[in-house]
Amino acid sequence: MTAKSKGQTLLENAYKLATPQDNTAYYDEFAETYDAEFAQALGWEYPNAIATLYREYAGPHHVSIADIGCGTGLVAQALAIGPDQIDGIDISQEMLAISRRKALYRKTIQADLMDDPGPIKNAYGAVVSAGTFTSGHVGPQALESLLDIARPDALFIIGVNKAFYLDADFDPVIRDLQTRGAISDLTLIEIPMYNITGHDHSSDRAYALCYRKQLID
Repeated sequence: MTAKSKGQTLLENAYKLATPQDNTAYYDEFAETYDAEFAQALGWEYPNAIATLYREYAGPHHVSIADIGCGTGLVAQALAIGPDQIDGIDISQEMLAISRRKALYRKTIQADLMDDPGPIKNAYGAVVSAGTFTSGHVGPQALESLLDIARPDALFIIGVNKAFYLDADFDPVIRDLQTRGAISDLTLIEIPMYNITGHDHSSDRAYALCYRKQLID
């Protein structure tokens, strides 16, 4: 099996995961080879696209940053900011171990997005994510819980696989948050997920949900 075909297999099997426990075990197993066999082999452009939008939309106060589903730290690498300004949050301890070797984060936190945010409640000026909101991973219900970790006026740049956005009915959830005044300045931007052609997922796209947290009276 070539590295490229193995990367596709890893991706397609990831889309079939069903529970947080499935995700933890799966990503723990191939954390050591994730960068080479998946990200590099398939041309994983998604983290760069999210980082570019953060730089476009962020002001000086949109720190520190929570990198949700950070994995091996590819969004942090693309942001290329000091590690004292960004924390990595992921369900897989083995993926976090890889990111720690790269010295990309102030700290890493193993967490399920649907759990109580506890000590990181109201802690961040920005929240970014690439690759976590997709089939077999995290659905739209996590969007509201993520607001709890952010300060008022925090910037969110949340990537959602385009096909999953439609299949999982993200739009009513994000529009409800907007209608209730929980978020403002909502923009949906379509972005590429890969920059290498010739594999089965080359044309896959994502939506970047760009918005700011507001306080509900």
